[in-house]
Amino acid sequence: MASVSIIPSGDYKTSYGTDTTIFPTRTSRNFAILGVVLLLACPAFMDRYWLSLLIQISYLGIAALGLNILVGFTGQISIGHSAFFGFGAFASAWLSNSVGVPVALAIPLAGVITTLVGLLFGMPAARLKGLYLAIATLAAQYILQDFFARADWFTGGTAGTIAEPLTIFGFAFDTDERFFYVALVALVVMYILATNLMRTRDGRALVAVRDHYLSAEIMGINLTKYRTMSFGISAFYAGIGGALYAHYLQFVSVEGFTILFSIQFLGMIIIGGLGSIMGTLMGTAFMVFLPEAMQALTKLVSGTAIDTALNLKDNIAFLREMSIGLVIILFLVFEPDGLAHRWKQIKAYWKLYPFSH
Repeated sequence: MASVSIIPSGDYKTSYGTDTTIFPTRTSRNFAILGVVLLLACPAFMDRYWLSLLIQISYLGIAALGLNILVGFTGQISIGHSAFFGFGAFASAWLSNSVGVPVALAIPLAGVITTLVGLLFGMPAARLKGLYLAIATLAAQYILQDFFARADWFTGGTAGTIAEPLTIFGFAFDTDERFFYVALVALVVMYILATNLMRTRDGRALVAVRDHYLSAEIMGINLTKYRTMSFGISAFYAGIGGALYAHYLQFVSVEGFTILFSIQFLGMIIIGGLGSIMGTLMGTAFMVFLPEAMQALTKLVSGTAIDTALNLKDNIAFLREMSIGLVIILFLVFEPDGLAHRWKQIKAYWKLYPFSH
């Protein structure tokens, strides 16, 4: 899709180094640092409700970033991402409970184990594309869901399993105020790793596979290798996000990792912007806050003239679920490039105003 350039006139890049920096300007870097500093102060003035939402954005944002690397940057498709998210959660709980691995080490190990599972499904799926690839990832979703329900030794079966709280040098991160810092550090580290990945040769190869796989193959890029790699990276991020989820809630249940959860992950990257790291976080925040906003709206509408006129009655509770699908459709129609693209246009407008070039 063609888009208008939003680079100001006269903004020239004279080297590859300046063209591949993480932050395009010093101002953007300073604002990012300021944002992290402000987030560090959140537990001092936010209650547990808002902190829990920010923690959700953190671990869901990590998992969603893995899906965006697969879908947005590599051009693959996956509708089974929640299964890998769940596998990371169960793997971390199993490592800490049954194997005796400290939670601080179990979280990254869960990411590695989930990577191996992702590669297992990614190797045959890497030779597929389009609808066939979507069906293959859907099969992975149901295979892992069935595994979760049957593997009592690993997941606790349908009863679920307990996940120990994260403890470092005897200090337990068992409250929202404490775990918030763990989630924030993990979020920053994982997003910096993904940003640097996209600046490397492998990252550019992933994008080349997405843009035109035939041209990429002619240039010597191994399509199977990079498609499989993208599945592994996606699974790693999902595993880390799932492990954080498990040790935050301190309980993991099979019912939480359904196909609907996978659709929500897709919604996050579509709304935020496919192929945008910043957009992934924006889309995740949007999807986390949307149900809360709809819940507040349903409380306002319940019992009013609107409720009576539309005869909503008990169905008003389903507006939260309906809103997710409606928002995805609206973004696909009116803002297919996502929130990240709109944000860039807003910044460019104020930077260039009142000139048009």
